[in-house]
Amino acid sequence: MPLAVRGAFWIGIYLAVAVVPLVFAVLGESPPARGFLIDFSVALGFVGLSMMGLQFALVARFQHMVAPFGEDAVVQFHRQISPVATVFILAHPLLLLVQDTSVIGLFNPVTAPWRARFAVVSTVCLLAIMFTSIWRRRLHIRYETWQGLHTVLAIASVLFALAHILLVGRYVDTPWKRVLWAVMTAAFVGLIVWVRLVRPLRRLRRPWEVARVSAERGETTTVTLRPVGHEGFRFEPGQFGWITVGRSPFALTQHPFSFSSSAEAVGGVQMSIKALGDFTRSVTELRTGTRAYLDGPHGVFTPDRNEGPGFVLIAGGIGITPAISMLRTFADRDDPRPCHLFYASRTLDDATFLEEVRELEVRLNLTLVLVLEDPPQGWTGERGRIDEPLLQKWLPKRYPRMQFFICGPPPMLDAMESTLARVGVPTAHIHTERFFFV
Repeated sequence: MPLAVRGAFWIGIYLAVAVVPLVFAVLGESPPARGFLIDFSVALGFVGLSMMGLQFALVARFQHMVAPFGEDAVVQFHRQISPVATVFILAHPLLLLVQDTSVIGLFNPVTAPWRARFAVVSTVCLLAIMFTSIWRRRLHIRYETWQGLHTVLAIASVLFALAHILLVGRYVDTPWKRVLWAVMTAAFVGLIVWVRLVRPLRRLRRPWEVARVSAERGETTTVTLRPVGHEGFRFEPGQFGWITVGRSPFALTQHPFSFSSSAEAVGGVQMSIKALGDFTRSVTELRTGTRAYLDGPHGVFTPDRNEGPGFVLIAGGIGITPAISMLRTFADRDDPRPCHLFYASRTLDDATFLEEVRELEVRLNLTLVLVLEDPPQGWTGERGRIDEPLLQKWLPKRYPRMQFFICGPPPMLDAMESTLARVGVPTAHIHTERFFFV
């Protein structure tokens, strides 16, 4: 099935599931009419709750579901749709209050009935999720702490909301509706079990260990992992995996990193990690033999799924990681197709893998364009940032037919997408990897 058709199918499934609870509520004998605002608020609450439940599916890493979009795009949708679901849910009590101010007593967790208490707790959990997610960096909350808190609050919010609906009972007042709600609830719980129990069990049976830790230029460390008791897995250049090191596979926190080794290499995989946060700064302290668990491979950011007469790789900072995997793979495959690498780095010393890339220029039909923001004295190469004039200067004449792969900071990705569209690169030939999961 073509990816576009599969994508349309999954979008249809999402929309259908989002409105299913509302359909359940209005089918059959309706409760006594209580005014438009009340019925409208209930409808928004149902849809918002279903969207919150679907959030678990969006981060469950179902390969078939994310393949048409890319896991980074699905995670971005997960982040961006959360405020929409939150607005729907908050509109429910606010519209009730507009219709009848006497319901304000239901917001008192001490005197309110349990159905209202559950609703209040669910809403507080939801607001806590939004607050800690939006301001995590400003509040200096560690990624590991945030991820655990995010998981617990999300589960609590959905379960308390379901309890609220069951205790209210107005829209689940027939046996068949209760059965349908039970199925919906079981599906949400099943997603949690899949993510937090089944997948970790599968990883537990296929452990890895640290084989080597190597320092690279630019405060980057390459970790080589080898499978223990199994053959590992094959990946495509540009893909990534989620790693847990020195902890149980049931731990709440995992970290996503691109594979930097060649896809043709056997006996292990490599991930090159720049020191940017709490975990990444501790990578240098890893010891050989440390147990690790890998969830992967993931992602559609790969030339293996986007064939073309040539490739243009645009990398910013540690965005060079998937690019070096592609280049190493091309070299191992003796790929003769032309490849242009535009590599933006703050300084020359920060340019990770620069020596190897220059060596690959000899083995491959590769053109390197190194762009330094703060070049050393006497630098004669490109400086500043990758922009439209620079691309026009270095791109070959038939560049619109080539496949473009961009990885770097979010502002760079946005700028490159706009720039490439202006210079005539077809949208279908522009591929980005947005490694911003929080």
